[in-house]
Amino acid sequence: MARKLAVIGAGLMGSGIAQVAAQAGWEVTLRDLTEDALTRARHGIESSLGKFAAKGTLTDDEAAAASGRITTTTDLDAAAEADVVVEAVFERVDAKRELLSTLDGLIKDSAVLASNTSAIPITLLAAATGNPERVVGTHFFSPVPMMGLCELVRGHRTSDEALAVAREFAESTGKTCIVVERDVAGFVTSRLISALVVEAIKLHESGVATAEDIDTACRLGFGHAMGPLATTDLTGVDILMHAMENIYTESRDAKFAPPELMRRMVDAGDVGRKSGKGFYPY
Repeated sequence: MARKLAVIGAGLMGSGIAQVAAQAGWEVTLRDLTEDALTRARHGIESSLGKFAAKGTLTDDEAAAASGRITTTTDLDAAAEADVVVEAVFERVDAKRELLSTLDGLIKDSAVLASNTSAIPITLLAAATGNPERVVGTHFFSPVPMMGLCELVRGHRTSDEALAVAREFAESTGKTCIVVERDVAGFVTSRLISALVVEAIKLHESGVATAEDIDTACRLGFGHAMGPLATTDLTGVDILMHAMENIYTESRDAKFAPPELMRRMVDAGDVGRKSGKGFYPY
């Protein structure tokens, strides 16, 4: 019998998780609030699968089979029979806590409940449920079909069994996992990139160097595949700023406070590739 996954939230992260799971043979239910959101997600998944098929990474039959394993719905009750449930909604503590609390009362007792978050402590989210032992963090990276890492986060009460199931799920989709054993805000990856991005933005906004030269320094000097400002544009200036705010709220460490330029860019809607302009034009 095929393993069942429910993904709640059909944005770029949620639809990406749904796609890689479907490619790995999971029967996937992708849920969002509106049919329009689900239609956009379906189109994005079909486009991504088509690109993999065109490159020869997947056959046309494999792409069609993966697409056929994904069911979309606006009904949250459709998650009830899933073995693993991943919430991938916006990075707001109240929204995630409310959703996890509802899901905890809906899904079967044996299911693992995962939160796809880049910065919010899993313990804080799990405390909204009656079963924090089965709540685990699964931090996938965007674009999910292309990125090879999944950061697994153990909350204060996350059980070994839940962590093992989350690892099995993530590895089944082709991801390499690292485990965050102590639940600090921002985990490993978001803390590292946030500190680097803050300093890069400060160097840029104070006129020390251009965005291009800062990114070139990191690519050629440190061997990074992308510079920090190009990475911010790819991730979304707004998304990374919210992650920084979550880390700063928890840690009160000034090195994670979003710089003024970053805030003004978000105010203006210059949030990176998805808007056509960030630190670079697109």
